[in-house]
Amino acid sequence: MSIVITGNPGVGKHTVAEKIAQRLKLHIIDINNIAKESGLLEENKDVDTDKLKIILGQKILDSNLIVGHLAPYVLDKKQVRIMIVLRKSPYDLIAVYKNRKYSDKKIKDNAGSEILGVIAHDAINRFEEKAVQMDITGKTIEESEERIMSIISNNKGNEDVDWLDLVTKNNDLRKFFAD
Repeated sequence: MSIVITGNPGVGKHTVAEKIAQRLKLHIIDINNIAKESGLLEENKDVDTDKLKIILGQKILDSNLIVGHLAPYVLDKKQVRIMIVLRKSPYDLIAVYKNRKYSDKKIKDNAGSEILGVIAHDAINRFEEKAVQMDITGKTIEESEERIMSIISNNKGNEDVDWLDLVTKNNDLRKFFAD
């Protein structure tokens, strides 16, 4: 069974996954790369998750470190030892997305998804006790790495992350959800 790191684009999945993989001497399986290599990434960036799930089922035979935002949608519970959902403040993500030159619509879509906890919800719904959330807002890579190692060692450590409450208190719903 594999360790999985997932979360919205821009939260730091790949950066921290490289550190964890080195530390645990695990091979990284990058879901996005497999989708691209398999020709499953369409021009609009949609992915045929059913086909990707089949391909991943053939590739994931040993313990690995799997990384990608599509993890909750393309993996089976039996493939996963633990799924860590990285979460980051939507306010911080805006800067990341602007730096990546995302369109305004894509910024709102991704930040809105983080606010609503879409990936976290879907991961917890499908993987139950194997899925945990971790807020990495303001943490260094090293701090995130140590926290993830602790979660992996203990098989627990879920954090309650509620960006909707924060955005509502800041009266910023329109900033993230209005056109």
